[in-house]
Amino acid sequence: MFNLNELVRENVKSLTPYSCARDEFKGKTGIFMDANENPFGNLNRYPDPYQRELKAAISRVKGITEKKIFLGNGSDEIIDLCFRVFCNPGIDKMLTFTPTYGMYEVSASVNDIKVIKVPLNDGFQIDRKKVDPWFSDKTLKLIFICSPNNPTGNSMDYSDVEYIIANFKGVVIIDEAYIDFSDKPSFIKLGYRYRNLLLMQTFSKAFGLAAVRVGMAFADPAIIHYFNKLKPPYNISTINQKAALQKLEKVVEYKNQVNKIIKERERLSAILKKMELTERVFPSDANFILVKVKNASQLYNMLIDKNIIVRNRSSVIDNCLRITVGTRTENNQLVEALNTISK
Repeated sequence: MFNLNELVRENVKSLTPYSCARDEFKGKTGIFMDANENPFGNLNRYPDPYQRELKAAISRVKGITEKKIFLGNGSDEIIDLCFRVFCNPGIDKMLTFTPTYGMYEVSASVNDIKVIKVPLNDGFQIDRKKVDPWFSDKTLKLIFICSPNNPTGNSMDYSDVEYIIANFKGVVIIDEAYIDFSDKPSFIKLGYRYRNLLLMQTFSKAFGLAAVRVGMAFADPAIIHYFNKLKPPYNISTINQKAALQKLEKVVEYKNQVNKIIKERERLSAILKKMELTERVFPSDANFILVKVKNASQLYNMLIDKNIIVRNRSSVIDNCLRITVGTRTENNQLVEALNTISK
């Protein structure tokens, strides 16, 4: 059975968080003489440390209560907080399924947490039998699952993921950065059934706000409490909060852009499959396509010579390039370049 109190680090439980001026006075109007701010300028006041207006907007769009929402300075801050809240350095472990997003391992290493890597099967899916033995390890605190997965592009089997959440006594973090590009259901509803699920989404991909650095976490309010305890008081700027708010006011525009990317993904995938230089085009639920070619490093450099930059993922999957879906014009330029190279 999941017991949050047993998982949280003792120093985190006893920590008295920093109390900023905006913790004491939460109003929006008045003569502010409490935070040592410059009285002049348009951006002279500190941002709302709990992003209340933005969380209210996210709550309306996502259909989830504000008490279950945490906002980080990018999903990277959320990932780091998972380790700092739950894992004792030099003692505890985390588990993830490879190949996957490299920041989980980097953040674990920064926090001196041992990483258990469980390989995905040939279909890039989770093998339950390889996970079962780890459920009894009391030092395993976190399991990270990326779905749709980066760099493979596929969504994880729903029943496999729920099996892990149901049987693991630690916290399961599901990274849904690319969920908007998938026709598979989000795991967000499982949060009502399992208190040990923390689900991440982002403004960087489908919302087109990578420069804004706003990541979302949806979790049990008790987990959110500890995240708020540890985060820097003003972790998201007023400018970035406003940018995210403005985007949420244009939901129709955002959905139209997502649909365009999906259509281009399918069109580009079909073209790539017919090319002689491609050995395999993997199915994708994301805004990118993983392509196996004969010589990935050579092709990568040849594309750079034509001013087209893709991602060489040969270090994690043999002879594979990850191609982000661009505009129709950009995708056509890529196809033209590949046709020229193949000749």
